[in-house]
Amino acid sequence: MVGSCRAGRVCGSRAWSAQERLWWLLWSAVPGLGYTRLCQLWELFGSLGAAWVAPRQRLAAVPGIGPTRLAAIEQLRQQRGNDPFGSLRCTGVLLPGDRALPAPVKALDQPPLHLYWKGQGPLWSPLRRGQAVAVVGTRRPSLHGLQAASAIGGALAQAGWPVVSGLAEGIDAAAHQGCLRAGGRPIGVLGTPLDRVYPSHHARLQQQVASQGLLISEQAPGSRVRAGHFAARNRLQVALVCAVVLVECPEASGALHAARLAWGQGLRLWVVPADAAKPSAAGSNRWLSAGAAPLLATSDLIAALGPGPLAAGSTGAVGLTPARRSSAVASPADQALLAALGSGASLEQLSLHLGQAAAQLMPRLLALELAGLLRAEPGLQWRPT
Repeated sequence: MVGSCRAGRVCGSRAWSAQERLWWLLWSAVPGLGYTRLCQLWELFGSLGAAWVAPRQRLAAVPGIGPTRLAAIEQLRQQRGNDPFGSLRCTGVLLPGDRALPAPVKALDQPPLHLYWKGQGPLWSPLRRGQAVAVVGTRRPSLHGLQAASAIGGALAQAGWPVVSGLAEGIDAAAHQGCLRAGGRPIGVLGTPLDRVYPSHHARLQQQVASQGLLISEQAPGSRVRAGHFAARNRLQVALVCAVVLVECPEASGALHAARLAWGQGLRLWVVPADAAKPSAAGSNRWLSAGAAPLLATSDLIAALGPGPLAAGSTGAVGLTPARRSSAVASPADQALLAALGSGASLEQLSLHLGQAAAQLMPRLLALELAGLLRAEPGLQWRPT
């Protein structure tokens, strides 16, 4: 599932500078402009900054920029005026040019313009290596399905595997709750912006996942929620994992989309068998005859997967004490950057102290943030954790 945009090579071939990240965020606020179109603008004009100041006539000549999109661009340019970046912040978001973004996510047919995240940043490390397991299923499961999802989430957590799901009603929630009870690391891929909770009664669960694990959404804060967003998150869940467990779902279910994607990409696919008479399991049961592995016991799943990246003795950064995390920084340049940071510093202060351009420092600051060694604050400020 490799993206078809030829200009995508421009967008993802190297790490972006701090200003390139800001331009991408700014342009992504234009309704109707997707990944392919933004890459096209980048290639045609040499940079998104140059595209921003291009005359209206030149933008109108770009294939795919019709009257509606052109009007949206003009409206945004007028709103932003002489300070286009305004209050834009590049923290808590991964963009196509960020090395921390998992390669399978970049290679999707429809890559996300951005991935906003909240929670334990070090969890991006196992996700970049595809070391997580997705548990998916129906919003209206049987008691058997709920118990199975909870048990699977708990068993994966105890074995050191991050548990990916969509924080939806039913199977998703049960898998996350089982993971949380076992002290694991749940990863919720949302169909809503991070500042929205759906369903509303999952407010406490969403907060717990953010605190103990990670929340991810390709929807910008404050954006409108559309029905298609919930289906679109399936491709992200599959792009972040090495295996998918389908617990229970009817013949018309978004979970089947995730199963088809996993199967098509050669990922391991397990299905929890259920009563053939149950409509809630008709879709998942069909995968058993298609070749998916039946999951009869959680011990079988763990035996096949082995210990996860967060298991005791793992070299992963998640859960390390500050002293052990500091010793894990092997690069002398990163050690010098942390030393210059002191108790806190701005990007400008770090640039002056180290004699390096801000564009060189931004990717390293992001990597150290994801490793849990520092935290970003408003105004391009960082502090050690």
